[in-house]
This record gives sequence, C-alpha cells and structure tokens, in this order.
Amino acid sequence: MTVVLGADLGTSGLKLAALDLDGVVVAESEVGYPVARPRPGWAQTEVAVWRRALDDALTAVAALLGDRPVAALGISGQMHGAVLVDRSGAALAPALLWPDQRATAELYRWRELSEPDRAALANPLAAGMTGPLLAWLGVHHPELVARAATVLLPKDAVRAALVPGADPAVTDRSDASATLLWDVPGDRWSTAATAAAGVDPALLPAVLPGSAVVGTARVLGRGVPVVVGGADTPLALLAAGTRTGVQVNLGSGVQVIRPGVAPRPAADPVVHCYADAGDGWYAMAALQNAGTAWAWVCEVLVLDWPTFVATLTTTRPGAGGVVFSPFLTGERGGVAGPTDRGGWTGLSADTTRADLARAALEGVACAVAAALDLLGPGAGGPVVLTGGGARDAGVQQLLADVLARPVQHVQVRSASAAGAAVLAARGVGLDLVPARAAGPVVEPGRAAESGAVRARWAAARG
Repeated sequence: MTVVLGADLGTSGLKLAALDLDGVVVAESEVGYPVARPRPGWAQTEVAVWRRALDDALTAVAALLGDRPVAALGISGQMHGAVLVDRSGAALAPALLWPDQRATAELYRWRELSEPDRAALANPLAAGMTGPLLAWLGVHHPELVARAATVLLPKDAVRAALVPGADPAVTDRSDASATLLWDVPGDRWSTAATAAAGVDPALLPAVLPGSAVVGTARVLGRGVPVVVGGADTPLALLAAGTRTGVQVNLGSGVQVIRPGVAPRPAADPVVHCYADAGDGWYAMAALQNAGTAWAWVCEVLVLDWPTFVATLTTTRPGAGGVVFSPFLTGERGGVAGPTDRGGWTGLSADTTRADLARAALEGVACAVAAALDLLGPGAGGPVVLTGGGARDAGVQQLLADVLARPVQHVQVRSASAAGAAVLAARGVGLDLVPARAAGPVVEPGRAAESGAVRARWAAARG
C-alpha cells in the first residue's frame, strides 16, 4: 500500500512519519540532536546535522515499510531562524535558530521603521527571527552575506540539501510570514523591513504554496517527489483539524494558537499573526521556554522524565510555596521579555527536590495560561493539545486545572510531521486526512488550589 512521508525538523530532534492513504501512521522514527551554543545567548545547528538525522530516520522507517511505494515527501520545520546558502543550496554557515539572542541590538532598526511599515509586520519584534539575524550577519559576517545566493528557513535548507538540482531559493507563505520581513496585509515581502535588514531583496526566496512539488529526491532507494513544506505550527493545526477555538502545541517551546483570524496590523502587538498552511491566518502567543526548561530542570535535579512528572501525584499543588519562572533564555514579549530569566523563588529549609520539580511543571503551565490570556477568551470548548510535552496524563490534568478549561490531547505522535505529509499528498493529487485519535476530555479540578498557584506565580512575576 502506498504511503506518504512527513518529516518535522524540530529544535532538538527530527520526527519522521509514514502515513497510508487512510491517514494512519504505519511507521515512524525520531532522531535527536543537540543545539550548539558556542556563546551565551547563541543557538545554532549545522545543516549537515539535520540532514544526517533525516537520513537516519529514513533508514529506520525503511526497515518498517518494506517495499511499500512512497508517493511524496513533505517537510515541516521550526520557525524563524536564518540559513545562508549558495546557488547550489549548500549552507555557508550554521543555521541560526529561533532561541538565538545575538541580534537583540539589531532590533532598533525595526523600531525605527515608520509606524505604518512597522504595523504592517503585525508581529512583536524578536531577535531570533530571520530579519534581525540577517542584519546581525550583515554587520559581523558581511563576507558570508556577499557570498550567499539566498537566505532560507530551516526546513527549506534541509529540503535544498535533499533535492539536488532544484532551485533552493524557495519557501512558503507560512514560514515567510514569520521572518519580520513580511508585509502581513499586503501578503508579500516588506520593502521597508528588507531595507532595515540591510540586504538585497534578491536574497529573499520565492514564495510558493506548501504543496508545490519542487523536485525529486532519492528516498528509500527510489525517486520521490518533494514539496515545499511548511512551518511546524500551522502544519500541526492542519493535522489536528483545529479550525476554531484554541490549540496549544507543547514542545521545546509553546505555541498557543487561535486559528481563523483576520490580520489586525498594529505597531506594537503582543501576539503574533502568521499565515497558515492555506490562504488564511492564525494568532499566536509564543513561549520559547517550555520543554527546554523542563529538560534543564531534569538535568540539574538529576531526574528522568517519569520521575519528574510523577511529582504531580506525589506532591500537592503549590509546591510548598515554591514558584518557578521558566524563562531561561528570555522571551519575545507579551508574557515576558528578552531580558527576563528563569529561577526558583519562595525556597525554604523545608523545600524538597520534588517541590522544585513540581514548581517547574506548574511554572510552565502558568506561563501557558498567561499566553492564553493574551489571545482573549475566544470560543469555548476543550483546548486542543498537541506536542510531546502534553502526552502525559498528569501534564494534561495540570494544564486543565491551571487554564481552568477542559483540554483534549490529539494523539498524533508528531502533528507537524503528519501535516507535512498532508501537504506532500496534495502536491501529487492525493487527498489525505490524518487519522485523529483524540484522547479523553480532561476537565479542570482543584479550582481554588489552581487559582492560588496562578496568583502566586503572577505575584512572583511582579
């Protein structure tokens, strides 16, 4: 039976899923990799690391698929970032990633745009977006910018390395809109923001539909059509089938999403407005620190994941008065700012390691609740949960309690990879709808205790 492949290029790992034409995942693989941090505040990865991860994931999936034909491949990717490539699509330097803060000083260029030009970007200013990173590269590595044929987003760089002979200077609307170089109401590259970045407009890639076939790659021993692909957040929306209400993707970071919005240009917005995988828009309140903060806590407390989340059942809400701020790398505004940092407060001589762990879990949940507040009350119904951080039943209950709303986890191991497979299927004329195994609706409980946790967390934030 024919399958369609979808790969999701995450910050700390790549997930690959093979879906049959009924939308059922018949094989999957996951390969992790580190993020290089050569200096404080920097975050980068060599494109070759991503390419090896994809090759390793394909090898693992090949053993499970046997001789099933593969109709197409789509790639989803972490948003923002910048990869300079030459005319052949070869990376000239490591990819600079969304958590990277090296371009903080360059943001002044965007603040100095005229109010109409800044409002047309319709997004908060963040140092890890493509535009500011390009500006930083222009100041510190002008020789690289001079050699570059184009700047790509992460998933585009992997696709360029995978598809020989295809034009590498291609991205899609969902990724382009998240660069601080995109005119949202005009739905095109912003002339003013491109000038602020200090680069030739010719450096920007062409924008094609995510389902457009760009070439053929040698995959699992055969030629397979490869489509442009899309950004991870809108592809998770596509796979989950969320068209109204709220979806929370909980992974390395958090994306709290309200789909189906109309762009509202503003000079200083607190939430993002990005293009979806079709021709619409979604609003998003984003957090850079979620799964990454939990991973750091597990490392410093020497806890494995099961022991970490078990503190939700072995300790009481409120963690003995301990409050955790998860903003280890700062944030992009809204809930917290670039200079905010993480830490525990409210420690006493009675504080235990379990208290510290529970406080970390609660701190991220409280940050998610604060992000949801930024989007407004919106429609009722359960909050749709996706992402690896939300798989645990205890985490689901914690989110329901702290959000004071029912939640429901969509049990797709990688929603973004499944969304990439949907785009790939569309590119070759197939109609693919991922099988959507929704878990039970988890109702909020312990209202008074959870309210006190949120209040204490907000008070600690000042």
